[in-house]
Amino acid sequence: MRAFAALELPEAFADEVVALSHRLATVCEGRFVEEGNHHLTLAFLGEIDDAEVRRAMDALDDACAGAGPIELVPDGLGTFGHGRATTLWLGVRPDDELSLLALRLRTGLAARGLAYDEKPFLPHVTLARRVRVPRCELGNLAFPLPDEARRVTLFRSILSPEGASYKPLYTVDL
Repeated sequence: MRAFAALELPEAFADEVVALSHRLATVCEGRFVEEGNHHLTLAFLGEIDDAEVRRAMDALDDACAGAGPIELVPDGLGTFGHGRATTLWLGVRPDDELSLLALRLRTGLAARGLAYDEKPFLPHVTLARRVRVPRCELGNLAFPLPDEARRVTLFRSILSPEGASYKPLYTVDL
């Protein structure tokens, strides 16, 4: 199964991300992430089997032990890729607690023999894929108010022609 570990967005923050996405959809063409699917990925594992899921759950427990809520402060928009492969995202300010949580999780995964995407951690919430961002002003955008994430979840990602859907496999409260 395809899996990743992520911070779940608090409800108010998630609602404001949806509102921002709706506003952006009026000026950008693309495949916007469906409501309820926004998250902040800490580690993307890719394809793993049931035994690896159990090891990932252990790594999540260890990484979150003693950790408190993680502050989410929006930090502007950004993109990955170019052309038809462009992904539009909302940046989240990388504070010490967030960076440490991602590092602890990634270190724990590696210690358990689990591979993950080793790109440098850049905290963000994906808003749209295959997006065309105009080269003009995007207008007045209301970014989410700062909030705190209190849950880290190991998700299964199920791909379909309509897009990805996510099923929680295991959650740890912060």
